[in-house]
Amino acid sequence: MKPRTAPATAPAAGRVATAGSAAATVVTAAVLAALTAVLVLTVRHDGYFTDPAGLFGRYAACWALFALALLALRRVPVARVLPLLLAGAVAVTVTGLVAAPRTSTDSYRYAWDGRVQSAGISPYDHAPQDPAVAPLRDPWLFPTGAACAGPDRARIPGGPVRHCTRINRPAVHTIYPPVAEAYFLAVDRLSPEGARHKPLQIGAGLLSLGVTGALLLILRRRGRGRDLRRAAYWAWCPAVPVEAVNNAHVDVLGVLLAVIGLGLVAARGTGRRAAGGLVLGAAVATKLMPAVVMPGALSGVRRVRDAAAVLVPAAVFVLLAYLPYVFLSHDSVLGYLGGYVDEEGYDDPSAGSRYALLRLVLPDDRALPVLLVAMAGVSLYVMWRGDPRRPWSGSLLVTGWAFALLTPGYSWYALLLIALVGLDGRWEWLGVAVAGAAVYLLAPVFGHRSALSATVYGAAVLLVLIASAVRWRHRTSCTRSRNIP
Repeated sequence: MKPRTAPATAPAAGRVATAGSAAATVVTAAVLAALTAVLVLTVRHDGYFTDPAGLFGRYAACWALFALALLALRRVPVARVLPLLLAGAVAVTVTGLVAAPRTSTDSYRYAWDGRVQSAGISPYDHAPQDPAVAPLRDPWLFPTGAACAGPDRARIPGGPVRHCTRINRPAVHTIYPPVAEAYFLAVDRLSPEGARHKPLQIGAGLLSLGVTGALLLILRRRGRGRDLRRAAYWAWCPAVPVEAVNNAHVDVLGVLLAVIGLGLVAARGTGRRAAGGLVLGAAVATKLMPAVVMPGALSGVRRVRDAAAVLVPAAVFVLLAYLPYVFLSHDSVLGYLGGYVDEEGYDDPSAGSRYALLRLVLPDDRALPVLLVAMAGVSLYVMWRGDPRRPWSGSLLVTGWAFALLTPGYSWYALLLIALVGLDGRWEWLGVAVAGAAVYLLAPVFGHRSALSATVYGAAVLLVLIASAVRWRHRTSCTRSRNIP
């Protein structure tokens, strides 16, 4: 005969589980609310020039709350993950709209390029300070007199009155590829008069929410509800409202296209792979950097025909996207690309903080060749051993090591990496995003940029190696336990 208390055991356990699930949901929502509040304070703090250390302290607080929110989300029941994730995504994204761009002036160039195109002029033909486009200037982008005070104003020579501009590098032509330029034109055409920076921020906010939606669709198609939690790596990440929304970096458009492209490549069928190649080509024609995901898109490819199904549409799209601008422009459509490479020290490491980790053990002139060999090795490994059903996994590996070895000093470059983490789930690569933010904000404080880059990127790589070793050991032990008779 069964004990009389047995029937009550299951309901009691169920009530405890329900209470635990409700508590996990409440805790996650509370941490998200705290993250949103601290993000608002961070975005409103105009300390890039006056208080970079304090600004980075606020960034660090946001990242700590982000980590707590991710930990709390792991205990939230599957049925509550999606509404909580979406609500958090909207709240976090909106925080980027509470102030004008704080730590970057790139969006002012976007606004200018859109305005120039609306006037029927190729954005590649004139630098912003060129007198030929002077009639398009306004007091917002081109202040005069006392309004030129401030460290983020670039002086424009000529004339008895002091002229300046919010646009950085006003003496050089634009660097942005054609899909980005088309986006700038569309935003300008849709913007009301006098809207200034806000339309670009709103557009970037919508694009960042689009990335969240694309991540959720791809993860849901994989058929495991638990995977949806991974989208929070992007949706709640502090770098998204700061870099994608507040600073309105066009990188977010490239990220959206790269995510969609990888999702299509992962689907079965040559037609889907070709469509994925087209979308990846659009991503490359937005910011060039998404080209780094191409080895992942070729994961597990054994036949030339399968590789061509991705590469040929991508290349054709890039060429066709540039073609209208080639016909409309009198100058090179590559703009300041070559000058930017020189300026950032990609071909001369001694001139900047590039390859900081490699330069710890190699002479400066050996850093670039070793980088090329290392990245070729990682790319070939991904293409040969990668899982074609998870192309983003190989893309994350290539992108992560490219960042770790290049040690870029611009924090918004990591937006692509964050989205790939959202697809793949290897959270340890987020340390690279934190390293980029540390270099960008703290370099003026510490002075020695190379030493700072080596320190923070070294810590990020160490985190990746430790987490990867732990994950490999856990996977190996699980495999051995399953094989024990």
